[in-house]
Amino acid sequence: MEQKISPGVRGLTGPLTGSLSGPALLAQRAIKPIKPIMRPVMRSGPTLAKRWRAFRKSPVLRPFIRPLTALSFLGPGLIAANAGNDAGGITTYAAVGAQYGYGLLWMLIPITISMAVIQEMCARMGAATNKGLSDLIRERFGVRGAAFAVLTLFIANALLTISEFAGIAAAADLLGIPRLIVIPLVVIGLWMLITRGSYSRAEKIFLFMTLAFFAYPIAAFMARPDWGQVVLQVVHPTAHITNAYILLFVGTVGTTITPYMQLFIQSSVAEKRIPLEKYPQERTDAYTGAIFGDIISAFIIIATGATVFVASHGVGVQLQSAEQAAQALTPFLGQYATIIFAIGLIGASVLAAAVVPLTTAYNVCESFGFERGVSMSFRQAPIFHGLFMGLLIAGALIALLIPASMLVSLIIVAQVINGVLLPILLVYIVLLVNDRNIMGDMANGRINNAIAYTTVVLLSALSLIMIISVVLPLFGVPFLS
Repeated sequence: MEQKISPGVRGLTGPLTGSLSGPALLAQRAIKPIKPIMRPVMRSGPTLAKRWRAFRKSPVLRPFIRPLTALSFLGPGLIAANAGNDAGGITTYAAVGAQYGYGLLWMLIPITISMAVIQEMCARMGAATNKGLSDLIRERFGVRGAAFAVLTLFIANALLTISEFAGIAAAADLLGIPRLIVIPLVVIGLWMLITRGSYSRAEKIFLFMTLAFFAYPIAAFMARPDWGQVVLQVVHPTAHITNAYILLFVGTVGTTITPYMQLFIQSSVAEKRIPLEKYPQERTDAYTGAIFGDIISAFIIIATGATVFVASHGVGVQLQSAEQAAQALTPFLGQYATIIFAIGLIGASVLAAAVVPLTTAYNVCESFGFERGVSMSFRQAPIFHGLFMGLLIAGALIALLIPASMLVSLIIVAQVINGVLLPILLVYIVLLVNDRNIMGDMANGRINNAIAYTTVVLLSALSLIMIISVVLPLFGVPFLS
């Protein structure tokens, strides 16, 4: 279907020429150009500008310029990988550390490998076709295939939206502010930010608030974990064949390799329209982002394991509240741990609560040719605005009605269902990236296929076992404890 181009469409922060997909639009607005460090000097006159250029090329700066140049490739892959550290990610990783200590750290190794390969495949499809994942699914599998994929993504993203509002509710409870006041204000605020074009400034504030979670690596070291045990659990893990163990495993996969982030990275790369000879930089970005993101995840598990799990004398604690998750920051932040954790949780949750519904609305409308754009009125784009506002209101209402004791469980369950739905999206990705009519010489190789298919099969098997373990006891048949 021919995409309608609407000149002068206003994006999240201002005028924008053309009609971009949701993830690509967010990527364009999220990645701001770095302001030159010496801008005042450069503006002072041609003489000083020439001196600055000569100084940059001098042997004094060469050791520093080269590493910075080497890091310049970091982009959508790094953003996509670290987007998992939202309310669902932080809560799930904290639950893993609290319940099993360092016992599930080993799983981050295969998850990181799978995540890197999947992100790279999506980035490669974006570079080879200059099209988003939704476009390729519709073209390759038709309207019915696209409908099934969109339904899967819609369910996954709706659950993510609910989990983000659950994170906002949990943070409000930690700060002692009634969620009945906070959540409606967040919904109204997000609607105004997105539709009135002032999202850019607020985005910076939310991103700054999420820096609180970078306290986890420091807290992990200050908690003085038994590093010998940490290494031992990674190289010689002990698996527990229980329902709770499999539940957290699937949930960790779901929150790390989040389905909507694959849409994000492919659309971001597609919009950049990079020459194929420069694609190796994007591949490096995908791999580096996956590794860096999961290193932060590992520190969250270690910090929680060294505090909450150790405090239980090795019995393990099933997280029931955000306050328990905040305990992992106590060695570093002391009495301020709960407040800092709540601030970070609000920042991450509000940011994701804006991005996920917006991305969903864009991709649903893109797949079926509906009018879309935040600058359009409800009459011009009723499906787009209806989806966006509907997801916000549904997530807010559920978070308001759920008791405080169930908020953490709700967040984890949302990540588990994401993990269950992930194989469906991966099948589409693998089939597309192996289609030489679409990819040409950039089609998948044997190693990538082996990792991708192994991920699909193992995750599908774990999901099936988990579902059976829940269903059979309902008929009086014991399965897993």
